Amino acid sequence: MNGSRRRPDPAPRRLAPPLRLAQRHAQAGIGALGRLVRTPLASLMTAAVIGIALALPALFYVLLDNARALLGGWESGAQISLFLRDEVGDEEAAALAEALRTRAEVASVRLIRREEALEEFRRHSGLGAALDLLPDNPLPAVVVVTPRPEAATPEGSGRLREALAALPEVEAAQLDLAWLRRLHALLALARRGVLLLGALLAAAVLLVVGNTIRLDIQNRRQEIEVMKLVGAGDAFVRRPFLYGGMWYGLAGGVIAWLLVQGALWLLRGPAGELAGLYGSERTLRLMDGTASLVLLAVAAALGLAGSWLAVGRHLRAIEPR
Repeated sequence: MNGSRRRPDPAPRRLAPPLRLAQRHAQAGIGALGRLVRTPLASLMTAAVIGIALALPALFYVLLDNARALLGGWESGAQISLFLRDEVGDEEAAALAEALRTRAEVASVRLIRREEALEEFRRHSGLGAALDLLPDNPLPAVVVVTPRPEAATPEGSGRLREALAALPEVEAAQLDLAWLRRLHALLALARRGVLLLGALLAAAVLLVVGNTIRLDIQNRRQEIEVMKLVGAGDAFVRRPFLYGGMWYGLAGGVIAWLLVQGALWLLRGPAGELAGLYGSERTLRLMDGTASLVLLAVAAALGLAGSWLAVGRHLRAIEPR
């Protein structure tokens, strides 16, 4: 023996407070997920109820978004027909068409001269013999104006029609977009209805998650009492239940995403056939990445909020005896 003392083992390194807190959250989250996995049938039923509740407003929202895109395509094809006065000659009509092409809100201009209008009417009306008996051409020249997409809304097209109707060469201006005003009003009403439906079903999700967490708290009452008896704080006891609600919400969001995508896929074929009958090549668009992430985030947030409400109310009633 050389008389040297043995050095004590070094003390275990302690994690910094932020890392220690992150470790506790990770343990609570993984533990909550493990409890859901150990009861797959009950967990799946709860998640399915949440998924169905979230799928309804999500599906209606995607359908309305597709309808808005379809309306945008129709609006871009909207046209304003300017019927010129009888005294306006071909040169004046051509000059008016050139002036209209320089307007910022105009995409294209097509001039239909009086002879072209008469020939087109002769081909499509079947009244060629009757037209030959007329002494003069009764049809005016027409300037067809197509607005740019940003000005092709009902409001923008209406303002453009009023401005063009005030031109001295124009006898009348006809807007072929008036029927879209009623359709836009119906879509606005439908959007408000989807928001209301989403709010009601979000409240239903809160109740489902809250009731599930309440039952979980009651089943683990003795465990909670023991944890509080040995000094566990409210935050420590609350954490696993909050993560459990978040996992319920996230699982419900995944189910809702699958339901919405499946419904859109089933409707895609008939919707494409219907659009083809109206001369459109558009079809239903599935949920993109941004919308999918929003759905999952909202689902997880609702699950977390529902568990927070339930935990905050019921944990206060459990104290060690």
